[in-house]
Amino acid sequence: MIIPSHKGVKNVFYFDPTFILVLIGLVISMFASSYVQSTYNKYNQVETSRQISGRETARWILDGAGLKHVSIEAIQGNLTDHYSPQEKILRLSDATRDSHSVAAIGVAAHEAGHAIQDAENYVPMRLRGAIVPIVNIAQSASVPILLIGMLFSFNQTLINIGILLFAATFIFQLITLPVEFNASKRAMHIIESEQILVGEEVDQARKVLRAAAMTYVAGAIASFLTVLRLVLLFGGGRRR
Repeated sequence: MIIPSHKGVKNVFYFDPTFILVLIGLVISMFASSYVQSTYNKYNQVETSRQISGRETARWILDGAGLKHVSIEAIQGNLTDHYSPQEKILRLSDATRDSHSVAAIGVAAHEAGHAIQDAENYVPMRLRGAIVPIVNIAQSASVPILLIGMLFSFNQTLINIGILLFAATFIFQLITLPVEFNASKRAMHIIESEQILVGEEVDQARKVLRAAAMTYVAGAIASFLTVLRLVLLFGGGRRR
């Protein structure tokens, strides 16, 4: 960030060195997104030997876990698959639902893993769901409060509150990590034990889920770096 200076011609511009933290987070997020897309595309071309679709895989896992009441619905898009704990609905995207690829099987099984977490009252999942309203409010209020603190003679109390509210997103992403990793672990265990995939297909599906998990890790890192930047800029009462 380049900020005009009022200290003469020699210091016409001021470069904020902490902005590099934002750039690092952006690069990490872009790399993770590109990696998961390329990995998914690669194994989406690999047909499974058993020719089971993503929808059939999800239904197999749900029924085996005693979750016949959880319905499976279609949703448009690519990698928009998700499980809704409130509705007890597992939604599979166009690219996953009817595909017989290794990638589709991995994604469908992962979402079914979330349904099992819900049924077993998996604590991190419950905690994540409980704090969603708080995080949404914090996200909306953080920037305005931070700006107000800066405008009112750098009121440190308001600035600190703004930073803490902004940090709620980072906390949410931290809680999300065990939820996602655990869902993938459950998925891979079932895929292998039930022989939904066999041979090298198992490792290929694992690579897809690992790549997807890296997007959550990247998001957490990027969020942490942004919070760190705010602390470095304003946390100590510095006046810009």
